[in-house]
Amino acid sequence: MRTATIQRDTKETQIGASLKIEGLGLYQISTGIRFFDHMLELFAKHGGFDLKLEAKGDLDVDQHHTVEDVGIVLGQLFAKALGDRRGINRAGYFVLPMDETLAVVALDLGGRPALVYRDLVRVRLVGDLQTELVEDFFGGFVNHAGANLHARVLYGRSSHHKIEAIFKCFARALKYACSTDRRLRGQLPSTKGLL
Repeated sequence: MRTATIQRDTKETQIGASLKIEGLGLYQISTGIRFFDHMLELFAKHGGFDLKLEAKGDLDVDQHHTVEDVGIVLGQLFAKALGDRRGINRAGYFVLPMDETLAVVALDLGGRPALVYRDLVRVRLVGDLQTELVEDFFGGFVNHAGANLHARVLYGRSSHHKIEAIFKCFARALKYACSTDRRLRGQLPSTKGLL
C-alpha cells in the first residue's frame, strides 16, 4: 500500500497529515477554514484516498499561509507515497458537470511543476474561504508533487459549484494518474528513463 506521513512546522503553520493512495475515501480534515475543509473532504472521497490532515495556521493574519501550506503538504504526501513512480499511469484527466457548471482538470505526474488555473470565480469569498487562494493551493501542490496541472471552469453560475467542480475533477484525474498498470509494472512512465 502506498502511504505517507508528513509533519511540516513553520512559524506560520503547523500541519500534520497522512495519506493512503489505495484508500476508501475516508477523511479527517481540520484547517480552521470550513469551506476549505469541505473541498479537501470531497477530494478524498472522490479520489478514493484516505486523508488525515490537521492544520493550525496564523488565520488571524490571513488565510494565505494555511491554504498554500496545505497544498505544499498534499504535494509532499503524494510525492512520498508514489516513490519512484514506477508502473503508474502518470497522467490523468476528468471532465465534470456540476449542475450548471462544467470543469476540466488534466494533470501529469512527470516531475515538472507547472500550473494553469482558470476558475471564473469573481467573488472574494465562498463560504469562509478567500477564493483567490485556491490557485495558491494548487501552486503549492504542483511544486511539491512534481506535477503539471491544468484546471479550468468552462462555464457556470455558482462560485461554489465552480470551485467544487475543480476539486472533484482534481481528485478523479489524480486517482487515475496514480493508478498502476500491471503490464507496465517496474517501468518508469517515461522514454527518458527518469522522472
